[in-house]
Amino acid sequence: MRFAARLLKVLFLLILIVVAAIAFLFLVPYGPHTEQFVDIAPGTSTLQMGRQLKQAGVLRTGYELQVLRFTRGGSLKAGEYRFDHPATPAEVYDRLHRGDVYTIALTIPEGYNIFDIAGAVQAAGLDSSASFLAAERAHTELIRAWRPPGSPQPTSLEGFLFPDTYKFNHHSTEVEMLGAMVKRFAEVATRLRLQPADAPRVVTMASLIEREVRVPSERPVVAGVFENRLRAGMPLQTDPSVIYASLLNGTWTGVIHQSELHSDSPYNTYTHPGLPPGPICNPGVASLQAALRPAQTDYMYFVANPDGSSKFAKQLDEHNANVAQYRQQSAQPQK
Repeated sequence: MRFAARLLKVLFLLILIVVAAIAFLFLVPYGPHTEQFVDIAPGTSTLQMGRQLKQAGVLRTGYELQVLRFTRGGSLKAGEYRFDHPATPAEVYDRLHRGDVYTIALTIPEGYNIFDIAGAVQAAGLDSSASFLAAERAHTELIRAWRPPGSPQPTSLEGFLFPDTYKFNHHSTEVEMLGAMVKRFAEVATRLRLQPADAPRVVTMASLIEREVRVPSERPVVAGVFENRLRAGMPLQTDPSVIYASLLNGTWTGVIHQSELHSDSPYNTYTHPGLPPGPICNPGVASLQAALRPAQTDYMYFVANPDGSSKFAKQLDEHNANVAQYRQQSAQPQK
């Protein structure tokens, strides 16, 4: 009887130890206190995932995933995961089950051109600027639906990479990133009832408005001015298009030179009447709306004020006076 009693005590103690060990293993948080990335490839088994996470210091043994997979069921998703604090195996399992992969926020402001976007992509560590630029020029099929039938193949996705905040990861390909931006453009354009046949002209006009106007309420008026000049056969004479021509040539220095105002580039709206051959940036909703519905106005000219607003004029002499006033104000020292 004494032997049996001792045996029961030993068994009970062993059970307590096992229960305590299991509780410690599954209930006490474990893991890194600083950033640790674990990249789980597609097709990785639960056992292999556990080994990766143990090697990365996220799990104590790695077998916790198999136990939880058996008791909870469900599938675990591949991808890159970021761990930055101790967690229980259940928390780790839930993240893998949800596919809570690490993403990088990429914000594209209104008015960014392809060079700006490529720089932002590189700064985010998603791709090199040169590779991204090469991809956007190579995959113009992404905007095939936004070209009129029979129109020439575009050479760039400029104008159709909609400004927004996107979430990508290190596995995101260039085509996936570009496709997400074009898809967002399509969603907005459809909501605005922009017809594909009109898209090249509207987006090009909107891009000029985006780069010229800082005050949102003035965008339809500037659109009206541009339309008036086009109807009159007058050159648009917009500096942002000249700057874009220099960007394409790789000669932009930050200042417009007289040689650039007289260049033969089709984007030079001082020497070539009509719209440039394509967008010069990626416009937002307000500029697209202004291009679709320009204000009815008699204005033919406008010039920026030092505060960013615009001063409009109907006659050239009035416009010249406004320009002279602007130069005088700009020359005054800032208080």
